[in-house]
Amino acid sequence: MANIKSQKKRILTNEKARQRNNSIKSELKTAIRAVTNAVESTDKAAAEAALSVASRKLDKAVSKGVLHKNNAANRKSGIARRVNNLA
Repeated sequence: MANIKSQKKRILTNEKARQRNNSIKSELKTAIRAVTNAVESTDKAAAEAALSVASRKLDKAVSKGVLHKNNAANRKSGIARRVNNLA
């Protein structure tokens, strides 16, 4: 355990940020899973709706600093490609 007061405070804020980041990552996984399920059921309308939700959540994760912008862009392009390949 740290002896310095500022480090003790920093440990507390780091824990809050870790929990917040885990929550955001969990929401992302759920949103991407919704896209995947819609693609597997070949439901184009549901897939497009889920894609827009997932894209918004990915952008928000980037703005919060949870994901790097290139990582989010790669994820978005991957799920968009699967949705666009639906007939």
